[in-house]
Amino acid sequence: MIQVRPADDRGRTDWGWLDSRHTFSFGEYHDEGHMGFGALRVINDDRVAPGGGFGAHGHRDMEILSYVLDGALEHQDSTGGGGVIRPGEIQFMRAGTGVVHSEFNHSRTAPVHFLQIWIVPARRGLRPGWDQRSFDAEAARREFALLASKDGRQGTVQVEQDVDLWMARLEAGERRELALAPGRRAWVHVARGAVELGGTPLREGDGAAVQGLERLSFSAGEAGEVLVFDLA
Repeated sequence: MIQVRPADDRGRTDWGWLDSRHTFSFGEYHDEGHMGFGALRVINDDRVAPGGGFGAHGHRDMEILSYVLDGALEHQDSTGGGGVIRPGEIQFMRAGTGVVHSEFNHSRTAPVHFLQIWIVPARRGLRPGWDQRSFDAEAARREFALLASKDGRQGTVQVEQDVDLWMARLEAGERRELALAPGRRAWVHVARGAVELGGTPLREGDGAAVQGLERLSFSAGEAGEVLVFDLA
């Protein structure tokens, strides 16, 4: 079964310097019907104006991933982690027992577009931590590239939850498949462009909950970039 969460149905926060679309309930956008999907709690699709950003604020007991689509995002946190995240990289912050961080558009002239993803950890009270890694962009053009995993395999970011995060970039006319183990489910997020998932059309910003399938079949009528969360 594939259940689509249309981009236009997402919540929205517009603070002028920030235009954020919320796939799931977040902040002032409260939606009892969309509180997350399994351990996946937040996908915020954020666009931040030049020079704008989030000042120092705290989090606890959450695995937080940042994925930049365009521009550059500057990060600092109380674990000592920090740096600039650009396309082709993924950043991870383990909030654990408590962390304070800030995020700003690194540029004074160009906007930054990024996804912030929250995953509920399997254990609370973990020691806070930070990581940032490049991923294999060429692999994403041939197959699905693994960005994060429970066991940190293939040099990926390690998250404290039974989830694999995959990404693929498809050119127009391409097809791609990703197998799911029996009993697994998935959340698909279209980061760019448009694709079809099992014949169901999805466009940029759309999400889809997938249950009861053991293979995800994608085709692209135009170029598209998709994230797939393989969840218990």
